[in-house]
Amino acid sequence: MASGGYHAADPGGGFTDGGAPGDRGDRGNKADKGGLRTALSGLTTRGRSFLAAGIAAAICAYVLGQSDLLRVGLLLATLPLVCAGVLYRTRYRVAGSRRLSPARVPASSEARVHLRIDNISRLPTGLLMLQDRVPYVLGPRPRFVLDRVEASGRREVSYRVRSDLRGRYPLGPLQLRLTDPFGMCELTRSFSAYDTLTVIPRVEALPSVRLAGEAKGYGDGRQRSLALAGDDDVIPRGYRYGDDLRRVHWRSTARYGELMVRREEQPQRARCTVLLDTRDGAFRGAGPDSAFEWAVSGTASALVHMLERGFSVRLLTDTGASVPGEGSDGFAGASQQSADAAGLMMDTLAVVDHSDMVSLSSAYEVLRRGNEGLLIAFFGDLDEEQAAVAAKMRQRSGGAIAFLLDSETWAQGSGAAPAARCAERLRMLQEAGWTAVAVPAGASLVDVWRQADRDRSGAQTAGTSTAGGWS
Repeated sequence: MASGGYHAADPGGGFTDGGAPGDRGDRGNKADKGGLRTALSGLTTRGRSFLAAGIAAAICAYVLGQSDLLRVGLLLATLPLVCAGVLYRTRYRVAGSRRLSPARVPASSEARVHLRIDNISRLPTGLLMLQDRVPYVLGPRPRFVLDRVEASGRREVSYRVRSDLRGRYPLGPLQLRLTDPFGMCELTRSFSAYDTLTVIPRVEALPSVRLAGEAKGYGDGRQRSLALAGDDDVIPRGYRYGDDLRRVHWRSTARYGELMVRREEQPQRARCTVLLDTRDGAFRGAGPDSAFEWAVSGTASALVHMLERGFSVRLLTDTGASVPGEGSDGFAGASQQSADAAGLMMDTLAVVDHSDMVSLSSAYEVLRRGNEGLLIAFFGDLDEEQAAVAAKMRQRSGGAIAFLLDSETWAQGSGAAPAARCAERLRMLQEAGWTAVAVPAGASLVDVWRQADRDRSGAQTAGTSTAGGWS
């Protein structure tokens, strides 16, 4: 649902009868009996108390022969029944709608939910109590009291929701409670529509560093491929506003009957694959401060950063699944396609969970099929075999950066030194050409990102061409 406007309302979803007037018979009798039970079940504690007191007073009046007490008992018993009947027969037509602002929000950030109630009948409503269903992780269930809504009137209320845990959370359905002036009866009706709030991982703004393949992206260092030079082999396209008139191809213009220009230059965007290790055995712990959540947040930050730098980006997991899909080359394209792909990747990361994979082989098979440009990987625990598989991923990429999260270090908390096994895995990756960085517990992604840049620069200064990883 777009966050810019209200979604389709639920006309008549409030307090109206489903049957047509005059449609009686057996079905009408059953509906009346069901409606009577519904009305009686809506009696509040006060209404039930009045009814019980009236029945008890009537029994005592009959036993004692007190006619005045009998009249009091009938009054007490009749009042809640009359309120229930009047309330049930009320023909309010109410439409409800909901708007999320925004519909996709980072973890630990707030979103506002706007509710709107429209009275689409010709009669004013009584007192309405409005309640929206929300998951407990988003906060308490919001409740509002709406005073009399005039005919064709409207009321708008809003509330805020917040979650520290990423995911997709349903909001709704919206419920309305109708009560009588004496508080004897209360009826609840629910709308059928609901919306979904997507809580995506936190995204950190990363500093700009010199990345491998930058000369192939958009910007000052763009690289272009020439079209076929022969006049007979030229590939024309329709004229667009701003095209140089010197590129008009008159032969094609005469053939197609519209202005055509030569497609002489085609910009090529540099590619980047961001790999997220989701193996269940590679991470320990849970919660917003766990190593896995850090890796998911780092993956989201890297994806957004590379898209902003003009790269064609895709998300790859250890299962071999990639976002965007494998429709063409599996990478996000330019302009609007990049924006749509970014949203798709953020939605995927919002619900990504541990996989049952034990190896990185599926991801390696995807990477080995072509030149993937820059590779940025977020790894959990790596044994010797998986470290060897990760090392081979470097062969088909123009540059490779690895952020290694060791569960033993994260279990010890902030300030813990990398374990000996983690240091050995870093050495294996660096020897294979990766720029590999160990991520301590609670580390800032910006800090480790800059550390990776310093490691690359130091390796280049030392004249080591295979250990740099970024270029």
